[in-house]
Amino acid sequence: MTSADQTEAVQDTGNPAADYGQASGHGHNNGRLVPLAIGAIGVVFGDIGTSPLYAFRETFASHHGAPGIHVDPVHIYGVLSLVFWSMMIVVTFKYVLTIMKADNKGEGGSLALLALINRKSEHARWTGPFVLLGVFATALFYGDSMITPAMSVLSATEGLQYVAPGFKDWIVPIAVAILVLLFGMQSYGTERVGRLFGPIMMVYFLTLAVLGVSHLAIMPEIILQTINPLNAVNFFITDGFRAFIAMGSVVLAVTGAEALYADMGHFGRKPIGISWMAFVLPSLMLNYMGQGAMVLSHTPAEAAQLIKDPFFLMIPDAVRVPVIFLALAATIIASQAVISGAFSLTQQAIQLGFMPRMQIKHTSASTAGQIYIPVINWGLMIMVIVLVLFFRSSSNLAAAYGIAVTGAMFIDTLLLAAVLISLWRWPLWKAAPLVAVFIVVDMAYLGANLIKVPDGGWVPLTIGLAIFTLLTTWSRGRALMRQSMDDGSIPIEVFAKSAHSSATRVAGTAIFMASTSSGVPSALLHNIKHNKVLHERVVILTVAIQDVPFVDPATRASVIDLGAGFYRLTLKFGFLEETDVPATLKTVDLCGQPFEMMKTSFFLSRQTLLASAKPGMALWREKLFAWMLRNAASAMEFFRLPTNRVVELGSQVEI
Repeated sequence: MTSADQTEAVQDTGNPAADYGQASGHGHNNGRLVPLAIGAIGVVFGDIGTSPLYAFRETFASHHGAPGIHVDPVHIYGVLSLVFWSMMIVVTFKYVLTIMKADNKGEGGSLALLALINRKSEHARWTGPFVLLGVFATALFYGDSMITPAMSVLSATEGLQYVAPGFKDWIVPIAVAILVLLFGMQSYGTERVGRLFGPIMMVYFLTLAVLGVSHLAIMPEIILQTINPLNAVNFFITDGFRAFIAMGSVVLAVTGAEALYADMGHFGRKPIGISWMAFVLPSLMLNYMGQGAMVLSHTPAEAAQLIKDPFFLMIPDAVRVPVIFLALAATIIASQAVISGAFSLTQQAIQLGFMPRMQIKHTSASTAGQIYIPVINWGLMIMVIVLVLFFRSSSNLAAAYGIAVTGAMFIDTLLLAAVLISLWRWPLWKAAPLVAVFIVVDMAYLGANLIKVPDGGWVPLTIGLAIFTLLTTWSRGRALMRQSMDDGSIPIEVFAKSAHSSATRVAGTAIFMASTSSGVPSALLHNIKHNKVLHERVVILTVAIQDVPFVDPATRASVIDLGAGFYRLTLKFGFLEETDVPATLKTVDLCGQPFEMMKTSFFLSRQTLLASAKPGMALWREKLFAWMLRNAASAMEFFRLPTNRVVELGSQVEI
């Protein structure tokens, strides 16, 4: 991955809380504001929108051997106040008004932010640890993308027992069937279904609000109690450590907040911010307050039963069935969003050099972001179903939920600190208080969730550590392999002069793919060694993935004429762009003449890795890297090269 000649992709602003409605890198305009805002409701807020199904309930449940919180006004007000201020601090102030200003040419997410920091601070000593933090946040997202569909679909399916008691024994089989159907549909793409997401989620959020208001009418004073932060403080004074444990469940109310930043490139800051402030936040809080009002409006004995499942029990009998099916549809949409997010994140990780090449299928001719990655899809499906069969209920799964999210949020705060100080050049006296508030809140939630490790929290941590090992092993292995290949390479200028006088030239164009922009590709060396011929035009092609999501087509290609019919061509792509080499070559006329695919041959090097005792990586990691290398998709498939115009030449490399 190179960083030369890159276009600056962020406006370094000192006021992240200023108008977040400035145009993003994708040029969203006010004319499309309403459709984008509706689309954001359908995609961005699916995860956080399904939290009312279980978050309030889990806060009052017993955890880790400790008895549940008493169901009385002090605790109801305390929990609601914690939920409200969590949404304000974590979602509104941290993500909507602060982190979303740190865009990488309009794109967001941990990897996009990491690429931005890495490019802007290329030679700083502290960037290494931040790279590892960003990679670990990526690994935690995969754990979250496995738990979210399991948790969401299970919680909604459990509502079927309130339709008919006989459904109780069928909850797990029905959930598994829904998940299999959901993952099975991914290969068809989500473009058509996605058009329905916004309207369905709008109806769902309106339903949340109406349900909440219907119970708030009985006890309107709960609104003032909710926004009063002293009730949250009083909760901790009254219960101490049990209140701290409860924070591990309160954070379930803000799971999905990181999706606002990750999906920013699809919708823009302003549509997401408006949707959150004007529609989603009020709907969620009205529902949470309605659940609290419903519980408090009953006798203590009745309240103890209602708190076991307040969301489904607050639904009137007359509309119970349609609302339950609406909630089920919302959880499927939330699951779809996180699955699509896993596909997009994988594409970014591949382009940025943290994952081996994989088969990527484009499911839409008009939308570049609509992709499908079979390996990720089926791997996720297997893990999600295993989680459902292992935990068997959303309450059991709640113990595993939250650690991945709070860990990623904490890392986002650390990356934000680097942005404020290094990119925006904020003075310490200005940046430190803001970062300190976010860190205190994040550490409180992370600490509360770490207590869940013995009860299931080990699941996302184990998944995250395993994926982190794979990502870092691949990145380190590629660096060592390139270093090993560079050590034995010769300058292309020297090679071109000697080869021109000693080899027979034949008609046509030969393109030799090279991973670096220096030296002679091993395929070219092997070709002249064994075949002793050279084409009239020899192009050394390097595909360079930049630290920006999109590259200006005018600066995509750069050529160095080496003489004697040799050219070194570099094609630059953003980490969100499709690397379609043949299509791009048709637009290049810098190598003497246009490229004709029927007269062009592509030569690829396929390396076989030999693990050795050389310093650099542990032997077990070298073997792991070799396994990943063997199973990576071929360059021919990844770069969309014509199959009948490709020649592969093998070589062995030691690292």
